[in-house]
Amino acid sequence: MTTAQSRDQIADQIAAELGHSFAGEMLAGGHYVPIVRDGRTLYTSGQVPRVGTTVVVTGRVGDAVSLEKAREGAQICALRCLTLLRRELGSLDGVEKVLRVGVFIQCTAEFTQQSEVADAASDLLHRVFGDAGVHVRTAVGVYQLPKNASVELEMTVAAKGDKA
Repeated sequence: MTTAQSRDQIADQIAAELGHSFAGEMLAGGHYVPIVRDGRTLYTSGQVPRVGTTVVVTGRVGDAVSLEKAREGAQICALRCLTLLRRELGSLDGVEKVLRVGVFIQCTAEFTQQSEVADAASDLLHRVFGDAGVHVRTAVGVYQLPKNASVELEMTVAAKGDKA
């Protein structure tokens, strides 16, 4: 009989499959914090595909960046959000439901596959949380993102319990 993996183990496995680690400090780049909690609702700030101090997916999708590379960037962004949530809650098991995901894609005017980029993050969240990872989502193309990132992702989740 196999034991089911925890949400933390699944997230770690996905990070390992991508060849990245999200250990270490995650600093905000200005006068804001990376995560805020209001009662049971947690909001992450926008996360770019940064590993350590390097933004690993940069450039315009549909030009210098392929759809597949942009999808990888969306997964890295989602994993960064999960790292923030895990640190705030002690474990991803403290998440009751992923409520909303916003995905911003730096892309050419002709690129129309924003949803396909965002799907990579949505699929990852479903893999980690099951039905609790199904969420509402906005995916939009933008002209530019911080640090020339190809993708930026923000997340809103509901936590278990009544902590304020």
